[in-house]
Amino acid sequence: MTDAKPTISRLTKRSEFLACAKAPSHAKGAVVVQARPRGDDDPRVRVGFTATKRIGGAVERNRAKRRMREAARLMLPLHGAPGVDYVIIARGGAISRPWDRLLDDVKTALIRLAPDRAAHHL
Repeated sequence: MTDAKPTISRLTKRSEFLACAKAPSHAKGAVVVQARPRGDDDPRVRVGFTATKRIGGAVERNRAKRRMREAARLMLPLHGAPGVDYVIIARGGAISRPWDRLLDDVKTALIRLAPDRAAHHL
């Protein structure tokens, strides 16, 4: 495994989010992470974020997505797999969850969904 950090870009199209919805997912604490290997030669990690109305109003959903974006910015370079699309979905408690536990939730889900789990040690 190389130490090169993957380049991260955003999912923007609805079709990309729907493709990830059919992929394996892992729920941990305040987040659900969906991971779909793209099967192309693009080494980038792509990520999208979503929060449903069950989280709350627009202010609460935006706050939850901001927290998830920052968690992904910190965790994807370390635990994200190149050539994989991720969607991180906020669950209840994503706003009030302590920051270190939210980071741990994202990290654990990314490790669980790694295409080659033998390369990662829990």
